[in-house]
Amino acid sequence: MAGPTTAERGERQKLESGPPRPPFLGRLRRLRRLLVLLLAVSAAGGATLWILYGSPWLRVERVSASGTRVLTPGQVREAADVPVGAPLVSVDTDAIEARLRRELPRIDSVDVVRSWPHGISLRVTERTPVLLIGKGAKFVEVDDEGVRFATVSDAPKGVPALELAVARPESLRRFPTGRLVREAVRIAADIPPAVARDTRAVTVRSYDSVSLRLKDGRTVEWGSDEKGRAKARTLTALMKAAPKARHFDVSAPTAPASSGS
Repeated sequence: MAGPTTAERGERQKLESGPPRPPFLGRLRRLRRLLVLLLAVSAAGGATLWILYGSPWLRVERVSASGTRVLTPGQVREAADVPVGAPLVSVDTDAIEARLRRELPRIDSVDVVRSWPHGISLRVTERTPVLLIGKGAKFVEVDDEGVRFATVSDAPKGVPALELAVARPESLRRFPTGRLVREAVRIAADIPPAVARDTRAVTVRSYDSVSLRLKDGRTVEWGSDEKGRAKARTLTALMKAAPKARHFDVSAPTAPASSGS
């Protein structure tokens, strides 16, 4: 017995599947799925916002400070004025950094870091003095950028004094004090380490006449801050060649001189 024809099978499928569905029903289903997805996303976003800003779980409970040498962690925390109890996500780290550098000029740089879930870390780097300027009975610390950042009662060990001994006042109009200080700072950075440990003062008479006074009374005529590395190499060799000399001149590093014994 022959099976159903192709036409008969088509008719049977139409009867089983029922009448054709209107096309808008498919679009309605897709819209419904989209709305459900949007509601889920919105609910998740609302929950996230509440957790970050409204819940008691992610709030500032502790503030730590590290990297201090002269300053104390307590001074740093007090100057930072972190809003303890505030949502951690709302803490303005840039404002805290600016406040610390303004309130504590000894700080060269600082990183304010959120330590989830409850902490703020203040990681500071202090300025290092390379020269001291006498101010009455006190000392002004100057860093390697020429920044005068602190006044202290006791001179830090191993930091030479800066002596400004400008003989002609008119020279200050061309080379003001700030420029002379920066020049002295650059020279201090080029002094050979072995000599730097013995340097007690950097004396500036003019922009191209800077000398060093060592702890045993020896002196070094350095000149200007130009060719600093060459002068450092020449001074090291000259001191080895003339260990009993009292005065060394490396202002012209290709023609050095020493004298006294």
